[in-house]
Amino acid sequence: MSWGTELWDQFDNLEKHTQWGIDVLEKYIKFVKERTEIELSYAKQLRNLSKKYQPKKNSKEEEEYRYTSTRAFLATLNEMNDYAGQHEVISENMTSLITGELTRYVQELKQERKSHFHDGRKAQQHIETCWKQLEASKRRFERDCKEADRAQQYFEKMDADINVTKADVEKARQQAQLRHQMAEDSKAEYSSTLQKFNSEQHDHYYTHIPNIFQKIQEMEERRIVRIGESMKTFAEVDRQVIPIIGKCLDEITKAAESIDHKNDSQLVIEAFKSGFEPPGDIDFEDFTQPMKRTVSESSLSNSRGDGKSEPKFGGKSKGKLWPFIKKNKGAGPEDFSNLPPEQRRKKLQQKVDELNKDIQKEMDQRDALTKMKDVYIKNPQMGDAASVDHRLAELGQNIEKLRLEVQKFEGWLAEVEGRLPMRTEQARRQSGLYEAQNTSAVNSCAQDRESPDGSYTEEQSQETEMKVPATDFDDEFDDEEPLPTIGTCKALYTFEGQNEGTISVAEGEMLYVIEEDKGDGWTRIRRNEDEEGYVPTSYVEVYLDKNAKDS
Repeated sequence: MSWGTELWDQFDNLEKHTQWGIDVLEKYIKFVKERTEIELSYAKQLRNLSKKYQPKKNSKEEEEYRYTSTRAFLATLNEMNDYAGQHEVISENMTSLITGELTRYVQELKQERKSHFHDGRKAQQHIETCWKQLEASKRRFERDCKEADRAQQYFEKMDADINVTKADVEKARQQAQLRHQMAEDSKAEYSSTLQKFNSEQHDHYYTHIPNIFQKIQEMEERRIVRIGESMKTFAEVDRQVIPIIGKCLDEITKAAESIDHKNDSQLVIEAFKSGFEPPGDIDFEDFTQPMKRTVSESSLSNSRGDGKSEPKFGGKSKGKLWPFIKKNKGAGPEDFSNLPPEQRRKKLQQKVDELNKDIQKEMDQRDALTKMKDVYIKNPQMGDAASVDHRLAELGQNIEKLRLEVQKFEGWLAEVEGRLPMRTEQARRQSGLYEAQNTSAVNSCAQDRESPDGSYTEEQSQETEMKVPATDFDDEFDDEEPLPTIGTCKALYTFEGQNEGTISVAEGEMLYVIEEDKGDGWTRIRRNEDEEGYVPTSYVEVYLDKNAKDS
């Protein structure tokens, strides 16, 4: 089966068919390209969806992810992010292995096709030229034969006429002979041209055209094989990511199976347990007897020295029997005395842990500077040992201040932990007495509340804010706190944070990390209590704490 023998006279149809084949290939390339665009768009939408439902950058939102169900949801979001990455891989592989390769192949195919059909047209033009030469030789032979016949007839006519001179007859005879010779020469030329044309025609239809058409056939078959291989690659690219996508789905299933409803219920207890005991029974007061009434110790009424009775619980929030005061909307007291005992203990313990971490960081920096100073002392050419003395002194002062802070909070913590076993005492459950204790605690802690430089920082207005009626309650008593630090970082380059939410850093500056890169290329850092924001992740070198990495 060869196009050269079977389709020797279908040059034009073969030209149209091969052009159609290239059009099909280009259509397939366009199809794959649109598929890659769909994969990229789908991956982008999945990433945006995952980012949209990530916990917001505040402590209250992140605290919700203590529960196993919300942690499982967070794991699902992270796996969906990886799932989206596999669709990006599909797009990249199809672009490089199919679209890019086929586009180059199409260009080569067009050049090869152009060359083959150029050779075919050239062969066609050659055989047509030979045919024209044959026709010209044939016409010339025919014309010379007719001229020779006329010359012969004229000679015979002149020879038969007695009135014609002998010289005219001789001239006519010579002319006839000349025409006859020319006819013979034309005959010989025509015969030679005919033989040559037949030879050229045989070579054209049995050698040149078959060879050219055979090359065109091979070119077309290679195109067909190539598009088939591309279709296999199309399927294989999808198949390669199936195990990873399956792993993502397995992790989502694993996260779902890790949900523990009992654990979540216990976390609710730990989050909201106040530490108070329920109010006891209220003694019966007999108003029929003309005797002085006494208020039971277990009553929630305000037993003040003026003897005035407490108004009935009929107001908006006065029906609540929770013996703790309303959450302070401003800056709460430093010792968290506005919180119930159990919640206060947790807050104080958290503060002690944070201060101990800060002390450890300062000590690590001091140890590092001490080693650097020793190196400078042993090798003065590397640096001036005295240059680090000022910083070492600052670190020593910071450590001492932090230790004093730890002692202060540990004292409050010991006080709370000592009181917790006594919380069944009836007098402490009376709202008026609790308010009085709370007010005195605020005043006492205000005396100890000093800034690191020794100046008093608490305003009088903050103290008076705490003196609110004991019956004005609020269900919320956790103040929003800044995000805890999870590590440190060093600025590799200077960054000018001009956009909202960013922070400027200088090259070499050490800062605290409070939130890792969530996949968007930004890391949240803190310089001090009032300065925090985002910087490009590529601009800093991050050192996460071991606890942060394990969590």
